[in-house]
Amino acid sequence: MSPATPGAPSAPTQGAPTGAPAAAFATRSIHGGRTPDPTTGAILTPIHQSTTFVQDGVGEHRGYTYSRDTNPTVATLEAALGSLEGAPPAVCTATGMAATSVLCLALLSAGDRVVVGEVVYGGTTRLLRRVLSRFDVRVDAADASDPVAWRAALAEPAALCIVESPANPTLALCDLAAAAEAAHAAGARLVVDNTFLTPALQSPFEFGADVVLYSTTKSIEGHNATLGGALLSRDADLLERFRLVRKTLGAPQSPFEAWLTLRGLKTLELRMARHSSSALAVARFLAEHPAVARVAHPFLDGFPQAELARRQQRDGGGLVAVELTGGVPAAHAFVRATRCFALAENLGSAESLVTHPATMTHGDLDPAERARLGIGDGLVRLSVGLEDPADLVADLDRALAAAGGAR
Repeated sequence: MSPATPGAPSAPTQGAPTGAPAAAFATRSIHGGRTPDPTTGAILTPIHQSTTFVQDGVGEHRGYTYSRDTNPTVATLEAALGSLEGAPPAVCTATGMAATSVLCLALLSAGDRVVVGEVVYGGTTRLLRRVLSRFDVRVDAADASDPVAWRAALAEPAALCIVESPANPTLALCDLAAAAEAAHAAGARLVVDNTFLTPALQSPFEFGADVVLYSTTKSIEGHNATLGGALLSRDADLLERFRLVRKTLGAPQSPFEAWLTLRGLKTLELRMARHSSSALAVARFLAEHPAVARVAHPFLDGFPQAELARRQQRDGGGLVAVELTGGVPAAHAFVRATRCFALAENLGSAESLVTHPATMTHGDLDPAERARLGIGDGLVRLSVGLEDPADLVADLDRALAAAGGAR
């Protein structure tokens, strides 16, 4: 296991004094895994932008030898993320897809079977179907939003199950407790990609997840300034396996990006509350607009899985899926016409973003398969930022007028 940063992560991972009750989430997001720098008293963790660390003698070092293995700034971020999940320090990687790659290479062998949710990030599907399948890993997709279909897919043994909830980009939910029960009955570990909601809004370990995966690029850092990924588990053996693969692949998080992510964590709870409230306001507006065929947001009245959303989420999150009535022409006109919503492939940032999954994030899928999964030609995904919600609604109203003229 990676050693703690000298001085910084020596505090209890819950961000509370020894013997004290665990601190609340907002307090842990600021203090968890961190103390002032013991050398200077700096309140922020230093950026240890160093490739290597001088050793006092052969085998005599201060916990760090080479930053491809571990680095003090990265270790502080790992302790902070673990604090937010009530788990040991995370394993941080260069990108979200690096985290997924480390996960798969650490836990899968030739001949293993993976069951993955039908609707997940396109990069996850590419890794499983285009890369790992070449190494005799069998990949089966199942509807993770349907507990009956999920159990049926796990009627035969599997090694690993991967789900997103909410799913990208339809926002369909997975009953995490039911998914974990079925996975464990089949001998599989359940991995939950919690990127959309972050630990501020959902705690997958509470529902039986074995591993929680993040693209920290998105809401966790929250400012469109970094790339990063993280793997968390309460199983020390799994964490050691992840660290070995990360070191061997050469896929660590960089110190500077770790430092920026630590800064973003401090406002995570505040940002996720604003993202959620503004996204719900946007969804309610869109639900009444004649150019819109369908709107999805987990806390929107009429959302098919609203009861499940309120059972396993603390709020709805900042994503809204919108199906426009005019198909691809309307969607393309819409994304060209927005001003507050920038056309870009990211989410969870201070700036509002819009993507067209059929031609961007999920363009690799066959059109018939996309349609079957609910990723229609007119579907756009909104990542609702921190701007004034009234300005966001006005921007969407103008863009919808442009989209209506394109039909």
